[in-house]
Amino acid sequence: MRMLRLALAAAALAFAAPVHAAGPSVAIPSQTWSFGGLFGTFDRASAQRGFLVYKQVCASCHAMKQLAYRNLEGIGLSEDEIRAIAADVMIKDGPNDDGEMFERPGRPSDRFRSPFPNVQAARAANNGAYPVDLSLIVKARENGANYLYALLTGYRENPPAGVEPMEGMHYNEYFPGHWIAMAQPLWPDMVDYPDGTPATIEQMARDVTTFMAWAAEPELEQRRAMGVRVILFLIVLAGLTYGVKRKIWADLKH
Repeated sequence: MRMLRLALAAAALAFAAPVHAAGPSVAIPSQTWSFGGLFGTFDRASAQRGFLVYKQVCASCHAMKQLAYRNLEGIGLSEDEIRAIAADVMIKDGPNDDGEMFERPGRPSDRFRSPFPNVQAARAANNGAYPVDLSLIVKARENGANYLYALLTGYRENPPAGVEPMEGMHYNEYFPGHWIAMAQPLWPDMVDYPDGTPATIEQMARDVTTFMAWAAEPELEQRRAMGVRVILFLIVLAGLTYGVKRKIWADLKH
């Protein structure tokens, strides 16, 4: 599984290579994230809102093939909620006893349904561009969480004075080269948050970035906790080693 994740990350980076060639790098503002730092944890409420943004906005173009619906337990959703989310989509399955493919309601064990049946269909629906899989997008981009947030909030209706518009492209302050084919995906109040959180562009961008960060590294908290335990063990071990050393040398001196 880890090798598969690394392979997908490499593929996503390959997609990113032409982007960096399109123009000079852009300074990305740093944000404060709950999952940042040695003791950081994912904000479950934000991640749940972020999943809603992905489901209602991003999923129409971008897949997340490395996630199964049952994985949503990691952001605090209950089994009943997960079953309802999975059953809301139709999954192609088969063949049946007659040798035919069929569609059925999704199950928690199913991976997130892709918006297109194949790469060719995806390119045909997006003017030749292939919408990248978002499963590992935060890991695949340098300064991933900050970059994704900046990209989603960096759209400008008009380019700066003296900059000629590019037909079919959209100006983004933080995209390398500034011109991006993807139209602005987030608009105020386009998602209705059940907890009453105002759905501003900045809030939706922060929430979906938190969800993407969790999706890219759902084991982050467990790995950090293990790291802290290992460090504490090594500190205790070093103290015991030093104590034993002093005891041995004290006996030798006498």
